[in-house]
Amino acid sequence: MRRPDLSAPMTVAELVQYGPLPGVRILGTAGRDTPVLDVRIIDRREALDNLRPHTAVVLTEALARSGWIVEMALRKAWEQAAACVVVPETAAAAHPPGALADRLGVPLLLIGGDPLEGAVRIASAVSRPDAGRTALLADAAQRLAAAGPHVERVLAALHAALPSTSLALTDPVGGMLAGRRAALDSAHPVRLDVPGPDGHPLAVLVADSRSKEAGWASTVESLLRLAVPPLTAWAATRRLAEEQLDRRSELLLHQLTNPSEGEDEQDRAHVRAEAAALGWPLAGPLIAFALRPAATAEVGAGPAPGPALRALWARYGIGGPLIAYEDCWVSWRSAAVGSPAPDPEVWLRQGEAQLRTAVRAIGDQLPLAGGVAGPAGDTGTLGVALADARAAAAVAAVPGSVVRADRMGPAQLLSALPAEALRRPAEVVLAPLLAADRDGTLLRTLAVVLDQGAAPSAAAEILGVHRNTVAARLERIRSLGFDPEDPAQRLALHLACRVLLAES
Repeated sequence: MRRPDLSAPMTVAELVQYGPLPGVRILGTAGRDTPVLDVRIIDRREALDNLRPHTAVVLTEALARSGWIVEMALRKAWEQAAACVVVPETAAAAHPPGALADRLGVPLLLIGGDPLEGAVRIASAVSRPDAGRTALLADAAQRLAAAGPHVERVLAALHAALPSTSLALTDPVGGMLAGRRAALDSAHPVRLDVPGPDGHPLAVLVADSRSKEAGWASTVESLLRLAVPPLTAWAATRRLAEEQLDRRSELLLHQLTNPSEGEDEQDRAHVRAEAAALGWPLAGPLIAFALRPAATAEVGAGPAPGPALRALWARYGIGGPLIAYEDCWVSWRSAAVGSPAPDPEVWLRQGEAQLRTAVRAIGDQLPLAGGVAGPAGDTGTLGVALADARAAAAVAAVPGSVVRADRMGPAQLLSALPAEALRRPAEVVLAPLLAADRDGTLLRTLAVVLDQGAAPSAAAEILGVHRNTVAARLERIRSLGFDPEDPAQRLALHLACRVLLAES
């Protein structure tokens, strides 16, 4: 968006939202983007018969005490294309003509102070609109300089400069960091990235003035740009602290799950105390989770997934810490304190379902695969459970999928093989089937049948078709020279199907 033209005439909305009229209220939803070119003080009813277009009509307090005079002023302003009518708020309190202002499309401004003083302020702003807008930017710059690199102070300074605007700071994936949540509910928000040294956003500044007047969004953006440097400094400091905590957490997890031989009881107690201070679950039984971001981009093509993944896990995850550990991200949780030990099978099934829900929710912004393992009796065997969960996540090749370590089957193991190197051999093995299979139905059917141990009924349920349909497809596959029940062919067919399906 462009910066506003500082020399353009000031509109009615600007007079209200950041102009020279503090504490003003506006009635009427239409006409707010009308430019104001002049101001006229009205102290006699007859003067309403001679107004110039685009004039701010200011009624004296004595004249505005009569509700019918205010209504007359609105009608005369509409007839003569005046910009707005300005009256003291106390004078219009008994009979607020807001409905008439709305119907005529002439904004009615209610000011709390002396209308004559307001008229002088309006005249000054109208005669030099560039000075009014520049003064607003200068005021905001002074407030932000005093705030320093502190997010709450920066947002407070912006709210002081833009009292009718709601502002919020979010992480790059939309998680609330500070400010007013109302800004995130805007139908037409103003958004501005807070970039880091690599150009990728550390945070996003969001504003909603609840105003649709032309040029207002660009005015708000101009003010938000003044807040970017202190927010960048704050976000960079915060990111550095998070990265230091990540490194310390990885080392602490290694110490917790792999104590050295020379470590005495006092050292182990210190490690456990530090882990407990971070809120890590330590009492068994423990169920382990692993998350593996999908490699969808070249290294260096975007920001590291860590900050985004932490923010998304905090929003959609299932509790427990999230730590970068060797080749993926791991988490774990314990049973509820004071509850009986859960049935291992039931607990693992629940954990698998919950992790799948979280992975799919996170996958809208960061594709993931997950693994579940356990339960571990305590932190002494947690390392084994985490290794098992990482192995399961490694074979959950499809983003959004979750594999239990104790349920890794042929399909998952085959998916972990290097598909790129095996693609051409797979095409050679299945060449007759690929030539006859125009839409991939036969390839998909063969793969599912092999996954299910050549059981047509189970395959039909997964494919969502009738058992007879699967039987007919198998006959077609056999006619092409492939028999899923032949032990000599089964492994090669299964591997070739999985390689080609992974490619697609």
